[in-house]
Amino acid sequence: MDAPPPTILNSTPRNIYVFGVTSFLNDTASEMAYWVLPAFLASLGAGPAQLGIIEGVAESVASFAKLFSGYVTDKVSDRKPIVVGGYFVANAVKPLLALVSSWWQILGIRFSDRLAKGFRGTARDVMVADSVENSSLGSAYGLIQAMDSAGAIAGPLLALAVIGRYGMRGVFASAAIPGALCVIVAWLGIREVHRSRDVEERLASSPIEAERSTAAAAAPRGEDARLSTNKSGWLPKLPLEFYYVMAIVTLFSLGNSSDMFLVLRAGNIGIAASKAPLLGLVFNITFTLASWPAGRFSDRFSRSTIAAAGYFVFAIVYFVFALAPSRLAIWLAMAFYGLFYALTNAVLKALIVESVEGDVRGRALGIYSFFTSVTTLLSSVITGALWKAYGAAVPFYVSAGIAGVSACALLAHRSPART
Repeated sequence: MDAPPPTILNSTPRNIYVFGVTSFLNDTASEMAYWVLPAFLASLGAGPAQLGIIEGVAESVASFAKLFSGYVTDKVSDRKPIVVGGYFVANAVKPLLALVSSWWQILGIRFSDRLAKGFRGTARDVMVADSVENSSLGSAYGLIQAMDSAGAIAGPLLALAVIGRYGMRGVFASAAIPGALCVIVAWLGIREVHRSRDVEERLASSPIEAERSTAAAAAPRGEDARLSTNKSGWLPKLPLEFYYVMAIVTLFSLGNSSDMFLVLRAGNIGIAASKAPLLGLVFNITFTLASWPAGRFSDRFSRSTIAAAGYFVFAIVYFVFALAPSRLAIWLAMAFYGLFYALTNAVLKALIVESVEGDVRGRALGIYSFFTSVTTLLSSVITGALWKAYGAAVPFYVSAGIAGVSACALLAHRSPART
């Protein structure tokens, strides 16, 4: 007889910590390559326009993968194969950057990498949500995000250690080591959590849940059928709160182009390409230190207010990059930029998850990721075009303005405080 699925209580430390370790290793591999990529593209004769196309296409394919993965995640009981398979594909193609000779080959590798990330990301986020209570969502996502950004610190440091002796291609090849470790840890460590069965057993003695179950059983068959239809299709019936947050996030994403444009802007004012990994380092130190506290803080107070503060941070950073008063200002702004990610990534994800019911979380997260990725694609293309037509400062002013408007709109949505 098969062993029963682990309870949420017992699997919380294991799954959350395992996901944290896999995120650390995967991001170490990714960031080793990511911050070197603009300089490598320049060495192949490509510029901002090609970078915009590569990052835009990569994010667009990820968006469709996340949307499809969200639907599949809600329908299957075993999500581990999706997660492990996604990590495997992404880390198998990354070292191939060491062999490329043209920018379109880089486009193909980024396409495969983002496709794999899109498929695994939604499934992983639903597994995280199913492993903890709603009151701990921010903390769980924040811890994983902190480990992820810690990998983004290790990645640039390893890139700096390798690039001086083996060059940029040596950096790409070396990324295979943490990538392989990531796949092994995910394969051996992740455990399935069947939340619906666990919650049913655990809450069987709860008078409130018993009353709800009795009411649901007594509902007319027609009503049950309509509810089932709403939850089984590609686009389930979701609350107005979800769509309000989605509208704001989509607006903000129109100004949130690839971070590689920040690296290009830094180079534009005289920061050498060899220092690009250090830009990633200072950014990710702040990101790592603030992610878990921000997630835990959002479990007690308004998630929307905390995310709005992150949008204001973004607006300030992009305004400084537009002005570019000095190299020191760019370094300080890059460090401050990590606070934006800490205040938004885990917090917005928790806000989306808690706004919908458990059996549609995959599709809700898929829709959220889809729209943010599609608008990031559009933003990257627009940024590249504005840069070429009007100079480097204009797209940063535009992004700062959009972020300010989005922050004000998010402040109008007061998510309930938590005790």
